Amino acid sequence: MAGHSQFKNIMHRKGAQDAKRARAFAKLIREITVSARQGLPDPAFNPRLRSAMVEARSVNMPRDTIERAVKKAAGASAGEDYVEVRYEGYGPAGVAVIVETLTDNRNRTASDVRSAFAKYGGALGETNSVSFLFSRLGVIRYPGTVASEDDMLEAAIEAGADDVVSSAEGHEVSCAVESLFAVRDALEGRFGAPETAKFDWRPSTSVTLDEDRARSLLKLLDVLEESDDVQNVYANFEIPEDVMAKLSG
Repeated sequence: MAGHSQFKNIMHRKGAQDAKRARAFAKLIREITVSARQGLPDPAFNPRLRSAMVEARSVNMPRDTIERAVKKAAGASAGEDYVEVRYEGYGPAGVAVIVETLTDNRNRTASDVRSAFAKYGGALGETNSVSFLFSRLGVIRYPGTVASEDDMLEAAIEAGADDVVSSAEGHEVSCAVESLFAVRDALEGRFGAPETAKFDWRPSTSVTLDEDRARSLLKLLDVLEESDDVQNVYANFEIPEDVMAKLSG
């Protein structure tokens, strides 16, 4: 019986991983589609499309899947017409949450996001109601093996970046929003394509959560991230290690 339960547990985890991978692919395909339609369908002349394709390759999306998404977007009236909408609100314990979406139905997306906030002890606010608690910046990530900490710092400074944080997990280069693609191209010329290069929201303050509020917030974030319309979710919270251990147990 124990073996059977273990097998079911393994299959459940595999199913969850497959579903998560499928959602990640769907979100990236949507980003590729929008990027290709907003500019040229050639990544050499479309920085946003190029970044989306790099990120897609970093999660092992098949090349033909990427190419199909670009070709589909190149059609004048092919597929859905997506728009970018940002939602902001507060979760449990006053945690500020930013939700970035790409949607072909604003009413559906707004209803889903509002419902998720309400269900898990939060409230959807107006645009710019919490974004003042974050800084908008460009972030470029490289694995630690591509360069030493000093070499990456030197190259990033020359490229016009604002900061570099190097750790065992790799190098994270941050810069002004308007400099992202120029900094990325300069670093790519020296170190090759980055793992990711995209815009980010970084909180200026954070809220430390206890176990109950952390559980509610994580449920809210999970529900939001599972939505096909949601591309990115950002929140200004911290969970102490002992609390995280209980939640993971």
